[in-house]
Amino acid sequence: MKHASVIATVIVLVSFSVFAAGGHDHDKDHVPRHGGMVAEVNEVDYELVATRTLLQLYLRDHGKSVAVTGGAARVTLLSGKERIETALLPAGEKFEVQGHFKIIPGMKFVAVVALPGRGEATVWFRLR
Repeated sequence: MKHASVIATVIVLVSFSVFAAGGHDHDKDHVPRHGGMVAEVNEVDYELVATRTLLQLYLRDHGKSVAVTGGAARVTLLSGKERIETALLPAGEKFEVQGHFKIIPGMKFVAVVALPGRGEATVWFRLR
């Protein structure tokens, strides 16, 4: 009799968790809005736009832009044995730096972002 009770309890709990998960569609939040690469850390979407002359980093929390004023960001570009680190500055709703960058497929980027009240986050990107 105890086994039947345990099994019934497990079925009820599983059905509630499946029901609760049904209304969430977080995958739609993780699409690039600026043509870049998107990664999520601590429920914040980071979108890195990397071109030969510009690096931009946009932040979204549940689809809404995160204010970058007062924050700091740096990006390390990794390609083979090459490693280039650069600081990005707040520019409106994003972090940004202009320069000349060697951007190639397969390249990796590591962004370290610090925001007031949010602490520091490390975000990895890979250019496909």
